This record gives sequence, C-alpha cells and structure tokens, in this order.
Amino acid sequence: GIVPSSVVLTAFQVMSRVFLTWAVTHSVKEVQTEDSVLLFVVAWTITEIIRYSFYTFSLLNHLPYLIKWARYTLFIVLYPMGVSGELLTIYAALPFVRQSGLYSISLPNKYNFSFDYYTFLILVMISYIPIFPQLYFHMLHQRRKVL
Repeated sequence: GIVPSSVVLTAFQVMSRVFLTWAVTHSVKEVQTEDSVLLFVVAWTITEIIRYSFYTFSLLNHLPYLIKWARYTLFIVLYPMGVSGELLTIYAALPFVRQSGLYSISLPNKYNFSFDYYTFLILVMISYIPIFPQLYFHMLHQRRKVL
C-alpha cells in the first residue's frame, strides 16, 4: 500500500531479477564478463534510482517534474536495454548449461522426475515474446495517462 504497484507485477519483477542474478549470472561464471550483463545491470540500476526517487518524492508530496518525466519516459530506452541484456546473457549461458548439465535432473532417479535446465532457459527466453510487449505497452499507456 505504500506504492501503487501491483503485488503480482512486483513479485514477477523481483523473481525475474533474482533468477537472472543468481540462477544465470552467478551460476554460470563464464557469462559474468559478457557485455550483456553490464547492459542489464546498468538498465536496472538507472531504473531503480528513478523509481525510488519517484516514490520518495511522491510520499513527501513534493515530486519534481523532472523525476516524474524520467519515470515515465526513460523506460522507453531502459526497458528494451534491460531485456536485451537479460536475453543475451541467458543465450550466452546456454552452451555452458548444456555442457555441464547445470541444475538438470536425469531419469532414472528415486523421484521419477526429470528437469532439463537448458530447455527451461529456452522456455524462459520464449516467454519474453508475449510478456515484454504487454508490460512495455502498459508503461506507454501509463505515460500517456500521467504526462
């Protein structure tokens, strides 16, 4: 209730960032020096500085127009930049995940369950196709409404 953001959208964003940070970038050491990591980290950092400045000044009832404008404008570049960095990082991790079998579980095992992390990463990448446009156009709608 402190901020107007949806709990579901916030949870999705936090989970995706934890996933990219831990399950991809931390777990696959070989991708840590990729430019794509810098791309999404810079996009996330600038986004959070703007977002929390916006929330802070809004709570203080003294929101400078520049911060409001930045909140509803810079995402136009930062969002695709972050998503590109995320997707390129996952893509760079794929060969290492396939080779090492990272987080994969093969049959047979006592749980009669298998999981292929390589395939999971591909499915995560594919999931960006329907999800990214929805979130991006939602932000464009918000921008038109607020500015």
